Amino acid sequence: MPPTLPSGSAPPGSSGIPPKPTWDPAPPAASWFRPTIRIRLTLLYGGMFLIAGIILLTIIYLLAARAMNDGVVMPVRILGGRVEMTSDACQLPSSGLANELNDAIHRCLQIQREAALDSLLKRSLLALLGVAVAAFAFGYVMAGRVLSPLGRITRTARQVAGSDLHRRIELDGPDDELKELSDTFDEMLDRLDRAFTAQQRFVANASHELRTPLAINRTLLEVQLSDPGAPAEVQQLSKNLLATNERSEALVEGLLLLARSENEIVDRKPVDLSEAASHAVEQVRAEAEQRGVELRGARQPVYVQSNGVLLERIAMNLTQNAVRYNIAEGGWVSVDTRARPGQAVLTVENSGPQVPAYEIDNIFEPFRRLRAERTGSDKGVGLGLSIVRSVVRAHGGTITAEPRDEGGLVMRVVLPV
Repeated sequence: MPPTLPSGSAPPGSSGIPPKPTWDPAPPAASWFRPTIRIRLTLLYGGMFLIAGIILLTIIYLLAARAMNDGVVMPVRILGGRVEMTSDACQLPSSGLANELNDAIHRCLQIQREAALDSLLKRSLLALLGVAVAAFAFGYVMAGRVLSPLGRITRTARQVAGSDLHRRIELDGPDDELKELSDTFDEMLDRLDRAFTAQQRFVANASHELRTPLAINRTLLEVQLSDPGAPAEVQQLSKNLLATNERSEALVEGLLLLARSENEIVDRKPVDLSEAASHAVEQVRAEAEQRGVELRGARQPVYVQSNGVLLERIAMNLTQNAVRYNIAEGGWVSVDTRARPGQAVLTVENSGPQVPAYEIDNIFEPFRRLRAERTGSDKGVGLGLSIVRSVVRAHGGTITAEPRDEGGLVMRVVLPV
């Protein structure tokens, strides 16, 4: 199948235009291990306090040790007599030479000094630990208060992502950097809102202004064709004009659908992708039989939160494209659906001419027909794959195309379930 875009005609009985989306995407899952700015500020504040506390504790410890070293100098010396014990911290002989008693008292004071320093160090570490926990908690609360305007901006941006462009931040408070950011974001939203409103108005006006004259032309041509007394030349000219008019109608419908299919899908409900693909295959079967193309494939049931009409549009455009751009004899198209963990996969594979790999990226662009004529083609208006890509993106999925070694393409659509 050459890399060209098929017709984007809508299924019978449906306008093919998705509703204006107001779907609000789910917020990202919170995680304690996510390196948010609040967590980083908390670690910064708490870490700075912890470092300052360690430095202060070291200085206090050294000063206390120096003071106790100076305090262990004995103000008196024993020259004789007996020694009476008043504490069990150390053992001294009850009598003996004065030098021995002085040495024993000095060792006793050293033991008491070390015990006092150990007690001071342990109590100081416990106090530091408690104050550090309080500092981290206080830093977390303060960081949350400082960053609360950013949270408000994020929530508004998430609501805007769901196509609610009427939302505004309207941040109050001092005229600081965060308020400046908020005001700038509000101004950007105003411009976006005006632009999208103008686009919607243009689409609505174009829908009326373009469809009405085309419908009138089609009616007049059909009336002319129904006249049995019309000359053969007039009949042939009417048929050619009617075919051109139908092509113009398909082009208008495709452009309108393409303009309105870039947004998120609103009417989401469980839809069986295999059923939508089977309906699309049945709609294309008559054209496939006319062109001598075999339709086949295994379609496993897999449900997607989506809009059934749009899913059928994806499958029909891809299948129709695969049928129209195929080989003259012995051609085939395979339409398969299967489930992956958390994903639904639609694969449309066909036989056809060789397609260079460097041309694959261009087939999704509007009106791109690689190595094919731009006018007078009966294979579509060149919007089919552009519409498919827009609808797939609106579902949050992806579409890829791979050339087959034997010729043709493998189109794979992956949608979240």
